[in-house]
Formats: sequence, structure tokens, C-alpha cells
Amino acid sequence: MLAIARQVLEIEAEAVAGLAERLDESFARAVELLLACSGRVVVTGLGKSGLIARKIAATLNSTGTPALYLHPTEALHGDLGMLVRGDLVMALSQGGETEEILRLLEWIKRLDIKLIALTGAPLSTLGRNADVVLDAGVKQEACTLGLAPTASTTAALALGDALAVAVAEAKGFAAEDFASLHPGGRLGKRLSTVARLMHTGGELPQVEEETPFHELVYEMSRKGFGITSVVDGEGRLRGVISDGDLRRLFHRHGPEAARLKAKECMTANPVTIAPEALAGAALSLMESHRITCLLVTDGGKKLLGLVHLHDLWSTGMM
Repeated sequence: MLAIARQVLEIEAEAVAGLAERLDESFARAVELLLACSGRVVVTGLGKSGLIARKIAATLNSTGTPALYLHPTEALHGDLGMLVRGDLVMALSQGGETEEILRLLEWIKRLDIKLIALTGAPLSTLGRNADVVLDAGVKQEACTLGLAPTASTTAALALGDALAVAVAEAKGFAAEDFASLHPGGRLGKRLSTVARLMHTGGELPQVEEETPFHELVYEMSRKGFGITSVVDGEGRLRGVISDGDLRRLFHRHGPEAARLKAKECMTANPVTIAPEALAGAALSLMESHRITCLLVTDGGKKLLGLVHLHDLWSTGMM
């Protein structure tokens, strides 16, 4: 059984590697068509190719390219209304002769819709009628009978992923864009912005530079984060004071530490983060600097909020 499993994986890996070797200008033209599409990318395929088509549509959607799956049989029984001018069709058929897909060609041509074919038979009917043909052919299926779609579906899926990623890169699709499309689940929480997690207003511990020692200690105790920010009269961040700073001050100055003001206790130029930064970036900063709180500031160093390690724990990302 292990030998068979290894053989399957090796055949499928070879199929994907073969695609990389055959990539040419057709792939670049397919990317150009996807970028130029003013409507949706309508991905279609039947049977196992239909399952791969659904995944490709989902990947396009999650990387910023609006897409949907069109079942070719259902299309012939009323769902053709899903296809409109301005759309782009991506059709998957390993043999390129799937009857239900070929029957869609007349409607695709009538609406002057561009067609990308992912097929193992570039000279098939589907291939000859496509604006761009992407050769997804494989030497053999991984099935020991050589019949069940295995290597061919893996190759088609990989080629679809390559298209989606290339288009996303060309669009400048960034982590922030990905976050906006994935608000739910653990991944969405990790991609939450700091602005959505930070404490603001009355929850935010802050004192001014001239604040006496006993007042800054009270502020730290009252807000419960183990730190307080130090700001100037215009709300710009000047420094931070932590519980550890207070202990070190008493160690150095003894009872005289209680006579100090905030500006004499603070650590200047503390680590900060922007409100639009992702939660994952905040976690990385905390881990690298071994701190539990990050102050949030804008470009002018105005204090906006505070994010605590516990806020990241509550998202489930840790």
C-alpha cells in the first residue's frame, strides 16, 4: 500500500512539474484576459473537472477576482442567465469534447465572451474554439487502472491556482485585501487590523510628562494593563512606563523615586504600531521585543490606542 501511495504522489508531482516546464505566452495571455475582465470569471466543468472548477472559482474569489461556478448541464436548463456580457469563461475539460460544455460555445460566442480552455487536448473542439488554450495534459493518470481522473485533476487545480496567484500579484492584492475578504474564522481573526482590537478612550492609560509619581501609579493600577503611556499637551506619545520600570526606579532611588515625575520615569521612543497593521504583525512585534502591550499611534505620533497580548489570545490566533 505504501508503494502504491508513493507512486501516486510521484506521478501527480511529475504532472505538476510538467506544467511548469510547458508554461508559455498562452499563460501570460490568459492572465491578461483575467485582468481585463470587467465582469465575473465564470468557471465551468463537468464531473471531476466540475469539482476542480469550483475550487478554482473559490480561489479566484478569495484572491480578489470575482468568480462563480456554472454547472454546464444546469446552464442548458435555465442557468445560462448567469452568463452576461463582460464576463469571462474558463472551461475545464481534460478531453476537450465534453458535450455539455461544447453546447455552451454558441452562447459564449453570441455574447462575445472571451474563453480560456484548460484542457489536456489543445487541438480538441474546445481548444480550437477558445481564445486562449492552457495545456493541462498529463502523461498518465495516477490511478493504477489509468482511468480515474487523478493526475489530470491535480494538474488542472495547480494551473488554476497559478492563474489566480499571478492575477492577484498583477493587481497588487495585499494581505489587507485578503483580510477584508476573510473576516470569519481563525484566519480572519489573525488578519484583523489593530484598529479593531485596540483599547481607546477611557480604557487607555495615559499621563502627561509633568504628572507626579503617585498619579501615574494610580493610572497604571486603575487601567490594569501594567503600563501607562506618557503624552505631551497635544496627545503625542513621548514615552511609556511599565511595572518593571517602577521596580527598577525603586531599586536605584529608593523612597526618593516617589518624588519623580512621569518624564523622569518613562522609556522614550517605545515600540508602537499603526492602526491599519494586522494582528499578526502586532503579535510578531510583541514576541520579538518580549512585551505584552503595544501602543498604537498615527503618522504624527499621536496616541490612538493600546493592544494587549490578551486581545490577541481572545481572537484564537495563539
